[in-house]
Amino acid sequence: MTSDQHKFRIGDPVWAKMKGFSPWPGVVVVPPVEVKRPAIKKTMHCVCFFGTKDYAWIEETSMKPYEEFKDTLMKDKKSKAMQQAVAEIEKYLHDKDPNLLQTETQTKNQSEDAEFDALISGKQSAKKPAKKDGRKRNLSEESGSTASGPSSSTSKKARGRPPTKAKEAKVEEERDASPVQYSKKAAVTGLLDRPSVLRPASPALGMDLVTSSQTLREKDIQPSKLNFGFLGLGIMGSGMVKNLLNSGHLVTVWNRSTDKVKDFVEAGAKEALTPSDVIAECDITFSCVSDPQAAKDLVFGNCGVLQEINTTKGYVEMTSVDSDTSQDIAEAISLKGGRYLEAQIQGSKTQAQDGTLVVLVAGDRSLFDDCQSCFQAMGKNSFYLGEVGNASKMNLVLQTMIGVTLAGLAEGMALADRAGLQQKDVLEVLELTGLNCPSILQKGKAIIDGGFPTHQPLQHMQKDLKLSLNMGDQLEQPLPLTATANEVFKHAKRLGYGEHDVSAVYIRARF
Repeated sequence: MTSDQHKFRIGDPVWAKMKGFSPWPGVVVVPPVEVKRPAIKKTMHCVCFFGTKDYAWIEETSMKPYEEFKDTLMKDKKSKAMQQAVAEIEKYLHDKDPNLLQTETQTKNQSEDAEFDALISGKQSAKKPAKKDGRKRNLSEESGSTASGPSSSTSKKARGRPPTKAKEAKVEEERDASPVQYSKKAAVTGLLDRPSVLRPASPALGMDLVTSSQTLREKDIQPSKLNFGFLGLGIMGSGMVKNLLNSGHLVTVWNRSTDKVKDFVEAGAKEALTPSDVIAECDITFSCVSDPQAAKDLVFGNCGVLQEINTTKGYVEMTSVDSDTSQDIAEAISLKGGRYLEAQIQGSKTQAQDGTLVVLVAGDRSLFDDCQSCFQAMGKNSFYLGEVGNASKMNLVLQTMIGVTLAGLAEGMALADRAGLQQKDVLEVLELTGLNCPSILQKGKAIIDGGFPTHQPLQHMQKDLKLSLNMGDQLEQPLPLTATANEVFKHAKRLGYGEHDVSAVYIRARF
């Protein structure tokens, strides 16, 4: 990468954007030892965020000069945290003190900082003359383009004759054959030797947020007067927030993509810019995101939940997570005086919209009582299971049973088709047996129709099976059927059906 492609240097004030969060003022700094650079081949800079003093590696494409974009990015962003951050960066610009955010160790090593700056700008250090070896020069330029410091390989002396053009071409060819670049579409297609199948696009949200379901209207719900927050407006979260609004609750929402938020604001919800703003605004906040890592990012990340948690706040984790993740979040919330619940949900998009989910709850009993009107709006039953971890374990047990059953259904339907039987006849016979249940029949019909409209994403089921296997390893409990089902779902996910319904596992079984 050439030097003119590096836009930022140490000490530059910037607007930096992390995935899922609004742009935030910060400054490019020398990375502390404990902040490791992600192993990706993109130009990145270490940024210290004003207001929170958090460090993060940010891709250069997600950074903008502070002064140039100040008026644009400050528009309508008047949260307390943002005001504090802007005040600090303005003080930094006024003082013109680049050491404001440097550690004592960084201050003592000015020579190292100068060398790092030289690498960032793509220029050779004055202390080290340029080498004539073409291959060594390429390696030096490559290490500088990553903004991660000099490579140890550049300090070795070249031995023997200079490499020929043929050898340099071979080096470039080997570099192109790295694992990251190998995952190109053509290479993966050849590796999997996947069949050519039609992949229908997943349907959009398409939800009527104003009209209450018949089930919700039949419930006698007395909405709590507390202010509630909700983080995550995905397939399940959207349905639950809809029922909270239609049952009279006051709800403030946040979502990684702001497009979904507009519809809920029109339906009566309030919008917040960051997760920490939701916590500050509300008495109790629910979270329902994709996986354990996303749940942790909301809590521990920049402008996250922990920033505003105090003794008056409650936090309810509804993401399907393992017990270890739930206990880590519970400990962090409790150390700041907050109350914590894990509330795992059983059901699909239809149940979330109708308010007929089953809610499995564990944690603070007083918070469980305060959330009763919300749980009543979301589901048909809520079970309190005691200490933190019990609800997540119960949920994974149930997900294991469901996942193995669906894998068996997919294989059975594939076998029937291969044997020349009509799949609709198979379902008619199933309705007359002990296997007659709404879930199996619904997924069976989806298999026959072949559209796989998303009610429960396949990738979420595969994630839960993986978490179940991890729990089995910890408890030394053999789970051979779960392991096999996990591989079947994993293969269907690799075929491109991760965001489709779990019934799309049939594609793997069929081919």
